[in-house]
Amino acid sequence: MISISGRRYEEIKINKNKIEKLKQDYNFSEIISKIIISRDFNEEEIYSINNNINLTNIFIKNHDYEKSLILLIEAIKNNEKICILGDYDVDGSAATSLLVRFFTHINHPHFFYIPDREIDGYGASKKLFKKLLLKKPSLIIMVDCGSTSNEAIDYLNVNNIKSIIIDHHEINKPYPLANSIINPKKNNGYIKYDYLCATTLTYFFVDLLSKNMKLNIRIKDYLIYVLLATICDVMPLRKLNRLIAIVALKNFNINNFQIFIEIYKSKEIKSKISISDLGYLIGPILNSGGRLGKSNYATELLSSNNKNLISYRTSQLIQLNEKRKLIEHKILDEIDFSKIYKSNKNIIIFYDPTINEGLIGIIAARLKDYFDKPSIVITNSNNILKGSARSISNFNMGTIIKNAIDQKILINGGGHSMAAGFTLKKSMIHNFKLYMEKSYQNLNIKNNNTFNYISKISSMAFNKNFYNNFSKLEPFGNGNPEPTFLFENLKIIKRDVIKKKHISCILKSKIGYSIRSIVFNSIDTKVGEYLLSYNKEINVIGQIKENFWNNKKSLQMIIKDLII
Repeated sequence: MISISGRRYEEIKINKNKIEKLKQDYNFSEIISKIIISRDFNEEEIYSINNNINLTNIFIKNHDYEKSLILLIEAIKNNEKICILGDYDVDGSAATSLLVRFFTHINHPHFFYIPDREIDGYGASKKLFKKLLLKKPSLIIMVDCGSTSNEAIDYLNVNNIKSIIIDHHEINKPYPLANSIINPKKNNGYIKYDYLCATTLTYFFVDLLSKNMKLNIRIKDYLIYVLLATICDVMPLRKLNRLIAIVALKNFNINNFQIFIEIYKSKEIKSKISISDLGYLIGPILNSGGRLGKSNYATELLSSNNKNLISYRTSQLIQLNEKRKLIEHKILDEIDFSKIYKSNKNIIIFYDPTINEGLIGIIAARLKDYFDKPSIVITNSNNILKGSARSISNFNMGTIIKNAIDQKILINGGGHSMAAGFTLKKSMIHNFKLYMEKSYQNLNIKNNNTFNYISKISSMAFNKNFYNNFSKLEPFGNGNPEPTFLFENLKIIKRDVIKKKHISCILKSKIGYSIRSIVFNSIDTKVGEYLLSYNKEINVIGQIKENFWNNKKSLQMIIKDLII
């Protein structure tokens, strides 16, 4: 079936015998069984659906962790000043805050630094370390950065400054000569955890550190930070991340986190915290500081127990996020989406020298979501260009960018499979475009524009029992998305435009069932045009979600596409 958006949709095909076996072994419904098999859940993930699983520290005997612990404990015993250097996104801020809270708890001399995008550039650099060494630290811990900072680490070594890297970005030999590096991508015996973000790696490090020093620190209270960073860094909610999400949401008490209270109060939200809130509400607010010149704000918030500071900083970040939205909308309004579509490139590379470099990442994300293709946005930054990339599941952007650095196409950069940042000379932009297109072609990615839905279901299935059934597979997110279904032969009986960008409607089936529906950011799209004007029967590709409004829960369909 071809949708009005030009996408081909097919029902996921699963071996019937496999479905029947899973149903019998675990007493699952057919829908749940089909989803589990299609997503290749492992045994622990299947077990977690109906059972509680304890979260244990899987790095308890890891060599890199042991080496880092010895180094840090020695520095603590000698009362050495420690610097924590984090990236300016949520993952970097959350990881930094865990270490700040630990050193504050033991009253150890420390300071943190989050680089400014425009002044300091990305990550650990020799230029940045020259500034940080003025505060005379004896040890620098880099979180969510450092894996490609060979020159910077060499500078620390020359100055007899010890260093630890805790990172999840791509790393190639020769590794930086840090005293210790925790990074699953080193392939040093724990590469199977290469889907963990820096905050997760740091969380387990602080947990081991606390136990080793026999300290009474309730590190589990901050598991919500780990989940927040996991969501914002688009890590898959699978395997260990799935367990972390389940435990974090189950044990979360908003009354223990003034920052979440302030944000929910400002948005008049009274529902329980959700994956959606972390990714689409809290994450963007925390990220806004790093995008608009206040890179330390998020770490200050996540590290502090001072209610006045939290209230003040939260208010500032909310205002910055509103400013970010206005700038972002202006940029998107000026982009010719039809021209990009007609160019039919495998990778979207959009260059605009006027875009604020703090916003190129989020614009790249918007282009990626719209076209479902790897997307890169590049802007001017003094005498060079800066770029930010967002990718899709079958194209490892971090590796591609690292290879471009090795081939001298880029000056520097770093990233992971789903996102990366880099700098390049203006004279190299044409070569970079050729390199990216060739990299895509060499991978022989089959992009036949085919999308899958789980099953065709009747409008009668749009009820709480059906929703409660498949929602056992929550939390949904990257790697375990909301199930998508096909609803046939529906008519649009009521339409409303919300905030000049969303469309809500009521869909009615032949047998009289009415379905409240919404499609987000749909004005000036094909889906939006049809919803506002089409009067014949349509087939809908959609998801069933629970909506919380005015203290009442109700089901609604999130429309993803239409088929005539």
